[in-house]
Amino acid sequence: MRRTLLIASALSIASSFAFAADPGMSKAARDKVANVCQSCHGAKGDSVSGTFPRLNGQQAAYIAAQLKNFREHSRGDPHAMAYMWGMASQLDDALVAELAKYYAAQKPTPPQSGGELAAKGKAIFANGIPEHGVPPCAACHGDHGEGAAEVPRLAGQHGDYLKQQLEAFRSLLRENQVMHANTKDMTDSEIEAVVSYLAND
Repeated sequence: MRRTLLIASALSIASSFAFAADPGMSKAARDKVANVCQSCHGAKGDSVSGTFPRLNGQQAAYIAAQLKNFREHSRGDPHAMAYMWGMASQLDDALVAELAKYYAAQKPTPPQSGGELAAKGKAIFANGIPEHGVPPCAACHGDHGEGAAEVPRLAGQHGDYLKQQLEAFRSLLRENQVMHANTKDMTDSEIEAVVSYLAND
């Protein structure tokens, strides 16, 4: 019993250190991060599995918009339905804003690119694919994939996650008319190249 209490105390202390960078965070938000979010998205949003996207350094407005989409069931791709509809159902707007601010403030994971495939991906990201009518990704996502406002950061994301999302946009499994238009004529190898340029696994 004593050992169990000591372990619980140690975990509680460790959890409090994780939030030392944001002392103004509410208890509700701290509890949500510690007991729910980090179970899948990892410490400070740096998830270890490509099933779950990295949130560290993500644009706050994008996180907030997606959490509201999950809560309202307006984002209906399979992973959203399986993992996030239930998780977001109890979040009010104030808690959404706190969570978005917390994750946006964390240090982002940099991309880890290299090799011939990544070079091709960099060219697509910067210049698009004119012969396929694909515009430059950088036009919306920023020169370095950093995103802006409700346009997400892509740089440093898990490769498997990026690939899955691009394929979902292409097939309309994840409905987004802008992203569908931008990906519908991309080949598998072009998607692989862009992912190789942006991702960090």
